Amino acid sequence: MIEQELIGVHEISPWRAATPNRPLNGLTVLVVEDSRVACEAMRLLCLRSGARIRRADSIRSALRHLQTYRPDVVIIDMGLPDGDGADMIATISHSTQKVPVVLGISGDPQNREAALRAGADGFLAKPIENLAVFQQAILAALPPEAQPQGLRSLPNEVIAADAQALREDLTHVADVLARAGDTAAIDYIARFLAGVARSAHDRMLEDAATALARGHAQGQALATDLARISGLVQDRLAEARIS
Repeated sequence: MIEQELIGVHEISPWRAATPNRPLNGLTVLVVEDSRVACEAMRLLCLRSGARIRRADSIRSALRHLQTYRPDVVIIDMGLPDGDGADMIATISHSTQKVPVVLGISGDPQNREAALRAGADGFLAKPIENLAVFQQAILAALPPEAQPQGLRSLPNEVIAADAQALREDLTHVADVLARAGDTAAIDYIARFLAGVARSAHDRMLEDAATALARGHAQGQALATDLARISGLVQDRLAEARIS
């Protein structure tokens, strides 16, 4: 369990500036996510919805944010480089700081139950790219007094993966692979890469990451899986440089 002194109780107030096209106007969203492509997608989703966004790429960074700022919504990736997102969800849920909405996110839908058990108000499966799904997940978890009034149409906008953010994520994977020498690094890279691959709709890369995670869990030799992933990542980076 993560132990951290957080700021005092935060009660959300009803906001009056929300419009049908900007239903999250007035809200501040803290996104705790180490993937650049996922974070960029959520930046655009927040922008389209009227919400302000703050970002943290680790639990440590997020806890520093929470000591200073008072977000209305915290969205936490379940697999972070310095710990389990479920632990952070539990810490926030049991602290004196009552963040109105806490959501878990993951590229693995099976993490939904872990997020909810830890105290999350909801869960989003990666890729997070549909504007209506993003807005509804937050609105459904808000307290009744903070709900926007009136009917609104659901937007059909979909946010595509950002090419530059995807290159940054793949470069990060290549760097970690180059020095991966322990169990924690392999677990992390399998989770991280699976989420990135889903965001990019790259089924071959996703399957390779899933195979790595499965093989590692079963205690199998990983040299072949690691070599395959390294080759695929380098191929994607080469294609990105050409384009």
